[in-house]
Amino acid sequence: MFYVYVLKSLKNGRHYTGSTNNLERRFKEHNIGQTKYTSYAGPFELIYNETYNTKLEASKREKFLKTGKGREVLKEMLGS
Repeated sequence: MFYVYVLKSLKNGRHYTGSTNNLERRFKEHNIGQTKYTSYAGPFELIYNETYNTKLEASKREKFLKTGKGREVLKEMLGS
């Protein structure tokens, strides 16, 4: 299984979208500062995730959610 997830920084309130094949491990990596792009912004809370059967599906969804339209869709889904 592959996952697309959205984290919210408890430090600055910003959202981070990513994908992984191990959601629990990846979430821990973000929270202990082991990821390049989010090491400055932790700790995080997991606020949304989706499950996919293939890496390709998850990658496509992650890329979409990082576009302007994708951010709008995500904002509606999260009610923020």
